[in-house]
Amino acid sequence: MLRSPSWPRLSRAFACLAFAAGLAMLSACSKPAIRDNQPPIDLPRFMGTWYVVAHVPYFTDRGHVAARDEYTLQPNGQITVRYFYRTGFQQPFKILEAAATVEPGSGGRDWRVRFFHVVPARQRILEIAPDGSWALLDSPGHELAWVFARTPVMDDATYQDLLKRLRGYGVDSDKLWRVPQTPEQVGGLGFDRPKDE
Repeated sequence: MLRSPSWPRLSRAFACLAFAAGLAMLSACSKPAIRDNQPPIDLPRFMGTWYVVAHVPYFTDRGHVAARDEYTLQPNGQITVRYFYRTGFQQPFKILEAAATVEPGSGGRDWRVRFFHVVPARQRILEIAPDGSWALLDSPGHELAWVFARTPVMDDATYQDLLKRLRGYGVDSDKLWRVPQTPEQVGGLGFDRPKDE
């Protein structure tokens, strides 16, 4: 069956909307917790590139490889979010863009994210390494979670330690999938398989 030239673009837009709507539904009934025992986030230091080492994915995230988030703090305090990913190592990068604002009183840890300027979601920064090399995030209710790192590849000992830390925050670490950042990681234990091989 012939498809119109705009079909791939519409399919990507629908997938992005489905992803954002899912985040919104998962977080709509939960209020972000304020972690009083941790210092406020240094937002300018948190900006930049974070590689997605692992995640508890929403269904539209499955099969992504070489995934990373890029955060840019704007003069008005808003944060521009750009999520880069591929569906296979031979596939081109795709980009999903969003805008985030920090919840007042959260120490910079709780963010409201809007996809396409209208679809809301929330994410929380649980913990950041003292040297800023990794970060743990989740959504209210712990349905989604992320392990971020400043470099694409993380050693297994560090990764296992971060799984324990996530469990301490109430995240079911058995649901985490590692995201292949290099072709050599495909097929490794715990790694997701590319959507398009």
